[in-house]
Amino acid sequence: MPMQIHESAEDYLEQILMLKEKIGYVRSIDIANSLGYSKPSISIAMKHLRENGYIEMDKDNLISLTASGMEIAERVYNRHKTLRTMLLDLGVSEENAEKDACKIEHDISEETFAKITAFVQNLEKNKK
Repeated sequence: MPMQIHESAEDYLEQILMLKEKIGYVRSIDIANSLGYSKPSISIAMKHLRENGYIEMDKDNLISLTASGMEIAERVYNRHKTLRTMLLDLGVSEENAEKDACKIEHDISEETFAKITAFVQNLEKNKK
């Protein structure tokens, strides 16, 4: 059973993973810019994530995920990508698929997500 964590914390961890993949490093300002939040809000959130053992910051204030932070970030990001793919396959616009995947990824049950994953994998397999 995945540990319970607030949706906002999941979003931050997911964003850190996405930024790390995209630009190779993550600073608080990068998170603020990508999510459209204020720097002080991000600083407070990063402090909580650090205190809870999900992230670490080095002397240059570069943020990295701990093992537990990475586990959560990868789970949420995988859900996001799978849901986004399904919505796009259903004909939903790119913009709405992205927004709706963000909303759904936190609230969906493990069972439902497993069925969606199998459905998407089957669709992708049949496309080839």
